Amino acid sequence: MPKVSISLAWDESRAVLARDGKLIASVALALLVLPGVVVNVLFPRSASLGMPEGTAWMIALLVALLITFAGQLSIVRLAMAPHLTVGEAIRHGAQRALPFVGAFLIWVVPFVIVLSLLYEVMRRNVAQPPMAAALGIIAIAIFALFLVVRLVLIGPVAAAEQRGPVMILRRSWDLTAGNWWRLFGFLLVYAVGAIVLIWAVASVVGVAARLTIGNLSPGSVGGLVFILIAQILTAAVYAVLFVMQARIYVQLARDDGAQAGVPSSGT
Repeated sequence: MPKVSISLAWDESRAVLARDGKLIASVALALLVLPGVVVNVLFPRSASLGMPEGTAWMIALLVALLITFAGQLSIVRLAMAPHLTVGEAIRHGAQRALPFVGAFLIWVVPFVIVLSLLYEVMRRNVAQPPMAAALGIIAIAIFALFLVVRLVLIGPVAAAEQRGPVMILRRSWDLTAGNWWRLFGFLLVYAVGAIVLIWAVASVVGVAARLTIGNLSPGSVGGLVFILIAQILTAAVYAVLFVMQARIYVQLARDDGAQAGVPSSGT
């Protein structure tokens, strides 16, 4: 099994960001930041439930997720080959979004269903929660973590190869074989660093916004500024991760003796 080099993927990612950083930023602003800002502005969270109510919120969230999935594939596509326009990358991402979403749902939905059932059992017996249900939630969470690492390349596979949802999952599974601990270590370090960065910047921006703008409540100017900055920061963190995923995929696909499968154009 080919072994992934995280340091090589990082060096290649830095080169991609230096070369095509403006293009990637354009895609991130249009397909990652904008949907998040729109959803947060149009549907501010309820103070009592912690989330908006009504079907309109769910529809808006679904549309926003589809756009962000297309944005992810567009960034991955830019990270795989040079000399590509933003329009070509977005068109390619939109064309491959449905297979990618299908692959994502195939493995995520069963976990959501089972965890929801176990959570309902726990909720109905708050005083004495069943031990079996609690252990079941822990076991499923551990198994889900294992699958997250093995399926971390479904985005690059969907962007690079003309495969259906099931074969996208299979391809990611094959490419990541023998590299679980390396990929897990990378994802863990990246997640911790991203959380610390977002928390630190959000705290500083929040304090600065309150001192200069004032109220940060939903619908206020301060609230809008805070949402915008938070979305930009989050999109930047995800964009770098998507580029890293793309370079890891290219490395493993090349070492595996297979071509990356990226078309020469955005179509």
